[in-house]
Amino acid sequence: MKIEISKWLEKDGENFLRGVGIESGHLVLDFGSGEGHYTIPAAKVVGSKAKVYALDKDKGALDRLKKTVEQSNITNIDFIEENSKIPLKNDFLDAVLCYDVIHYEGKKKRSALYNEIRRVLKKGGLLSVYPKHHQEDSPLMELANVDLESLVDEIEKSGFKLEDKFSRTLLHDEYYNKGFILNFRRC
Repeated sequence: MKIEISKWLEKDGENFLRGVGIESGHLVLDFGSGEGHYTIPAAKVVGSKAKVYALDKDKGALDRLKKTVEQSNITNIDFIEENSKIPLKNDFLDAVLCYDVIHYEGKKKRSALYNEIRRVLKKGGLLSVYPKHHQEDSPLMELANVDLESLVDEIEKSGFKLEDKFSRTLLHDEYYNKGFILNFRRC
């Protein structure tokens, strides 16, 4: 498993994020960053003059990410220990990654999260969602009764417009997995 994580952090994650729409110079939030499997590649893609914000409620996961970042000499990541409130300015970010996290919340809390993300994204900003554990996926959790189309409707009701839906190979926990990515733009 560690070999897959290393391969992802060295090259595959950067290629994946470029394909999703992350670009050099972007200000990016990795919401629910965990140990940084998307944070670290995003920091490499955006470059040293830009910034990635790693937000997670799990202090232990953030501490492990900080240690990895220090060992890698990456200097463009800020860490935010928070549950759902995003302590950033309005209309500030170019992109938000919301990968493998929305299944932890019920519909009402997800709606509040989408509104908070909309607040911090610039108009036209990218919200990229990897909705693991939805009705067409396994294992199931809070999204067990939600299909992808219903999830798209749910997010669009918060002021986003679906731009693209595609299947990609990406890292889930410590292994590669085929999953759907939903890319939205803030209206």
